[in-house]
Parts: sequence; structure tokens; C-alpha cells
Amino acid sequence: MGRIFVFTGKGGVGKSSVAAAHAVKSAQMGKRTLLVSTDMAHNLGDIFEKQLGREIENVLPNLDLYEIDPSYVCENDYREMMHYVDQLMGSGQQLSDMGMIPGTEELFCLLRIADLYQTGGYERIIVDCAPTGETLSLLKFPELLSWYMEKLFPIGKVGVRVLSPISKTVFKTEMPNRQAMNDIEKMYQKLIELQELLKDRDICSIRIVTTPEKMVVEETKRNYMYLNLYDFNVDGLYINRILPKDIANTFFDQWIEIQHNYLHILKDTFSVLPIYEIPWYDEELKGLSNIKRIVEDVLTGEDVFETKVLSQRDTFLQTEEGYELLVAIPGADKADLDLYRAATDIVIKAGNFKRNIPLPNVLRSYEVAGAKYEDDVLRIRFEKGE
Repeated sequence: MGRIFVFTGKGGVGKSSVAAAHAVKSAQMGKRTLLVSTDMAHNLGDIFEKQLGREIENVLPNLDLYEIDPSYVCENDYREMMHYVDQLMGSGQQLSDMGMIPGTEELFCLLRIADLYQTGGYERIIVDCAPTGETLSLLKFPELLSWYMEKLFPIGKVGVRVLSPISKTVFKTEMPNRQAMNDIEKMYQKLIELQELLKDRDICSIRIVTTPEKMVVEETKRNYMYLNLYDFNVDGLYINRILPKDIANTFFDQWIEIQHNYLHILKDTFSVLPIYEIPWYDEELKGLSNIKRIVEDVLTGEDVFETKVLSQRDTFLQTEEGYELLVAIPGADKADLDLYRAATDIVIKAGNFKRNIPLPNVLRSYEVAGAKYEDDVLRIRFEKGE
């Protein structure tokens, strides 16, 4: 069974270099490895000093690179669905202009990664993600869209069959044809598989790259909280660009002291995670020889790619009064947490993010009796309704 390693973090912290170093290390270990970029500002080609196109390209023994073009993916894999949506939008507009519908770039990048995993051609897929905000959108998108598709898709299929003969006359629009609906159904099935893939602790690991600076540290803590809220397995923290303490220049004394303070905060906050410290190098990490410096200085152990299950999964427990749902949300501010029942789901809000958790059938007749947040875990109590 292959493994997927997703690298995320605030923009400019060096995610691409860290992901590239892992890819080189994996290839050196004799593992068939693919390094993928989902960031629209691709820079894998710059790092490896190679011109990359729309397809996978080999750069080293056991190592391939792939800068995903989501427009190219949707045009080739979902042609009929794209053709229908382009007709619907009219006025010469096209969905292939990916910026028109938020989230479409992330969606097609994820679907392509899932396809590559399912083909079994690689033992390790290493994903260089876009900055934090886009990564969170990317990772939560399958769950969000699957929720809507599950509720609307059966209705949509019936609607197509009933309304298609009259839609053009009455509504002045075309209903999707059978091929377009097949594309939609294919995408929906892939979303279900994708969601299971990304949340399988034995397959997917999320790893956070950060630097010892105030704004970056604060975003890293929020990032970790949101990733746990969406039930992903975070199993590594990489602290990049650490200044050496023996610099013979007083100009850096204050910077070294500031970094020391934030290093202490990061190590305390993320003590449950394996932490890797990467020095600030004296030149730009560009070219294979420079990427290998991270491999030789930091990624020295064979356990770098070991499966580590460190975060708690959503858990339903039976109690004397009814049931409890436990959701790990480390580092959350209790004042920012909220929850409510929406039909057969529990909706948890943390700041600007929310997650729908479907309830098992046994809890459909139960009501939320209370909730408590302690020790980084939200405990929701359910008791039998009237």
C-alpha cells in the first residue's frame, strides 16, 4: 500500500524545499516516488532547475515531478460536464477559466492525486501544497461537496429525466445530457473515495512547515487546530530557517533571541509531534545539490517516512445517559467554538471554519444535551429525545 505525505504551511516558509528534500530522500531509499505541486504558483521546476510541462516528468532515478494544471485535468477527464456548464454560463464564459468558481482548482488537483494513488504506480506521493488557507480549502472540499452531492444528486438525476424534454422551451436552458450526468456521478464517486483516502491514517499524513516568527507561529497553531477539526492525521512539524547561535555578528543577536523564544513556544505547543529543525542556509535552496543539504542535515533517519498515528479520530461512546461524540480540536479558543444540529448532522464551528459530522442512525432520535471543551477535546453529549 502506498503512502501520501501532504506538506502545508504559511506562504514563504519553505514548503516546496522541505517537500522536495523528502522526495529526494525517498528516491534515495529506492522507493518509487512522485513529487506533486498543487500550488498554482508552481516552483518545482525552479527548485530542480528543469522546465516542466503538463505531464509527469522524471528527474532522478525513482523520482518524478508533476505540476498539476487543473484546467487541463478537467478538460480531459470531465469533458462532457465542462461542456454543459460552459453552455449554461453562456456569454462566451468557460469553466476552464478556473477562477470563476472558488474551489475548483483545489478540487481537480485532489481528484488527480487520488487517481495517481489508485493506479499504484508510486510507493510514495509527496504533495507540495499551496499556502495554509488554500490547503485547508483543498482538504475540506471533498467532505463539503460530498455532503451536498449526497443530498442533491439523486434529486438531480430525477430532475434531468423529468425536465429535460421541456427545459429548453420553458426554462430557456439545457438540462445536462446523460454523458454530463455520468461525469458528475463519476466525480461524486471519486470524491467519496478521496475523502476516505485523505482520512485514512495508514495512507495519508499531513506535515506542517513553519518558521520561528510571531505571525507564522500563530498561523501554524490555527492551522493545526483546523486540520484536527477536519479529522486529518498531522504527524510532523518542520521548523525552517533557524539561525545558528554562533554567528560572529552582533546584528543577529536580537534575531537569534527572538527565534529562541518562538522555538520554545513551538516545541511546547507541538510536543506530541516529531519536530525537525532546519538551519538557515547561506544560499538559496535551488538545485539538487542544495536540496540534498536538507536531506543530509535533517532527514538522516530511516524513520522519516514511518506511519505515525498521533491525532485522535472522531469517536462515539455509549454512556449511561446516552452517547458522547469526542472531537479533538487542539489549541482552540473555547469562546470561538459553537455547534448546532442540522437535520441528521452535527455542525461544529471554530472561528470561520465549520464542519458537518453525519450522525449514525442510532442517534437520529437523540438530542444534544450539552457540550464541554477540555484537554483539547470537544465532548458532545446526546440523550434520548421526547
